[in-house]
Amino acid sequence: MIYEGPADAGAPRTRTGGVPLAPPGFEWPRCAECDGPMQFQAQIRLDDIDPAEHGLFSIFMCENDPGLCLEWEPDSGGNRAFVFRSDLVPAAVPSDGVVLLPETSAIVYAATPEVHYERARQRWHSETGGPLRHVLGQVGGAPQWLQDDETPTCGGCDAPMTFVVQLEEGHDRRTSMNFAGGCGYGFRCRPCDIASFLWQP
Repeated sequence: MIYEGPADAGAPRTRTGGVPLAPPGFEWPRCAECDGPMQFQAQIRLDDIDPAEHGLFSIFMCENDPGLCLEWEPDSGGNRAFVFRSDLVPAAVPSDGVVLLPETSAIVYAATPEVHYERARQRWHSETGGPLRHVLGQVGGAPQWLQDDETPTCGGCDAPMTFVVQLEEGHDRRTSMNFAGGCGYGFRCRPCDIASFLWQP
């Protein structure tokens, strides 16, 4: 996933930041710890991973009191992930809390024969001369954990979830997501259509 420059805040493409596209009447998620509205982080088009799929994988995380709301854990209530399918419209943005990133970033993909994420990242940097911070993550494949494997279990069927996306914080520290210098990880259970998110520093 490569940074391509600013994007329209409501673009239906894969992006970080902007306004989430969601079903009509979508209720913006609030943090279970502080009750503040979460910050929208990113949306991933599922057909970017599998052309037979449709919909968006969307991530929210509390940024009202960073580090105090356990937003790095998948089940603590400090973050939420969703799979949105069809008839999507820009969500109504709350007037309180820290809810939007300072920049909407467009993403394009660079194919690589490398299966190891960090080697692929370094290879792109070497071959193109582009800044490493312009590599914003990967879709599909296998996660490269910074700590122990924390693959979530589905709350619906109790099976291990399928990896969707690994995200770097962003191309610019002033406008980036806050993973304490680490990476975010998105998962879903296909049969249950349940999504999950966590990050590791």
